[in-house]
Parts: sequence; structure tokens; C-alpha cells
Amino acid sequence: MIVFPAIDLKSGQVVRLAEGDMARATVYADDPAAQAERFAAAAADWLHVVDLDGAFAGESVNGDAVRAIGVTFSGKIQLGGGIRSRASLERWFRLGIDRAVIGTAALTDPDLVNEAARDFPGRIVVAVDARDGMVATQGWADVSDVPVIDLARRFEDAGVAALLFTDVGRDGLLKGANVEATAALAAAQLLPVIASGGVAGIEDIHALKACPGLEGVIAGRAIYDGRLDLAQAIAAAR
Repeated sequence: MIVFPAIDLKSGQVVRLAEGDMARATVYADDPAAQAERFAAAAADWLHVVDLDGAFAGESVNGDAVRAIGVTFSGKIQLGGGIRSRASLERWFRLGIDRAVIGTAALTDPDLVNEAARDFPGRIVVAVDARDGMVATQGWADVSDVPVIDLARRFEDAGVAALLFTDVGRDGLLKGANVEATAALAAAQLLPVIASGGVAGIEDIHALKACPGLEGVIAGRAIYDGRLDLAQAIAAAR
């Protein structure tokens, strides 16, 4: 199982939100590239980077910070936030991003996902963000009437690399991962699942690793607050 340390970008800074609320942001670092280097030193092979401003704007806002991370981090980068067009995907791939996470557009423009998964095999991740079992979009500001499992199943045969499942109600709150819901999603469809939201400590890593069908887990605040040692988590996941 892959442990993806998270770098969430707001106004060029590394932050963590509570339940996706931009007004509840905690700033952890002013230099995203330096933070990426610290994660590399802990043996991280992957980073999960989110352009939070871009998720609300619908287009890249923190592009300079993302590019700086790409220069300093020697591993692979998974990027999400405001990627809603073919042009945006192609631009990031040209700049060296390894995988792109599509969230809102997976609901509003499924053809984009299907075509991108066909043309960029293994490089498209679909974000399935959940509030009370329903898909949340537009930076989690809106909640649709589409059940999470319905959206997930739409792309089973499209060739996407994985589903990124986030329990929005737990994200950034250190409540513990929603292992039950994550395992249920993994069991109900064919795609690998990446767990996100609520990771509080090493116990979550062990619990998620025991779930069949999980590719990885994203951890943010627990690492920044010192509750989860990244090197230890990576070793446990392996």
C-alpha cells in the first residue's frame, strides 16, 4: 500500500483544511518545495498535491508552487484541484505530473474522464468525495444527488488508475479513517481505491492495509501535527 503525504496549496502556502472549508485553513509551511523535500527524505515515493484555490476556481491557481515541487521532488506526483479540461490535463502531463485527479468533471463531464483514461492509461484518478454517501463537487462546496457507488461504477471499464475516496466529514479532523466505508467501496466495484480523510495515526495505516482492494492512503494533518511519523507509516504500509 502506498502512503501519499499530502501537500495542499492555498495562496502558495502549505495548508490543511477542516472538512474542506477554506475559512478553516491551518498554514503549515510557506515553502511547498521544501516541504516536498522533507517528505522525500522520509522515503516517500509519491506525493498527493492539491491546488485548493484551483478546486474552487475551476482552473490552476497555484501552478508556480506545483512546478517548484516538481523540480525538487524526485518521486512521483499525483495532482488534483481544478482539472476540468483536456487542455489542463495535457499541460500538467507535459510539466511532469505523473497522475491527475479529476473530481467535479467526473460528474459533470464523464466523457473527459473516459477519453483521458483511454489516451493516458494509468494516469487518471477519479475523485469520489463523499458527504453522507453522496458525491460532493466544486471543492466540496456542493453536494449532488448521486450516490458515491454510482459514480464509482461509471468508470469501472474506462481504464482509470484508481478511485480516490474521501470522507469529507472527517477530512482534516483527525477522527480516524472511515475504514468501513472505504472497504465497502473497494468491495462494491473493480477499481483500486485510495483512502483519504481523517487519518489520525499509525493505527489507521494498519487498519486500511488490511482492506482488500486498497492501493493507498493519503495522510496530511496527522503528519504535520506530529501524530504520524511518515517514515514509520511508509514502512508499515510496505
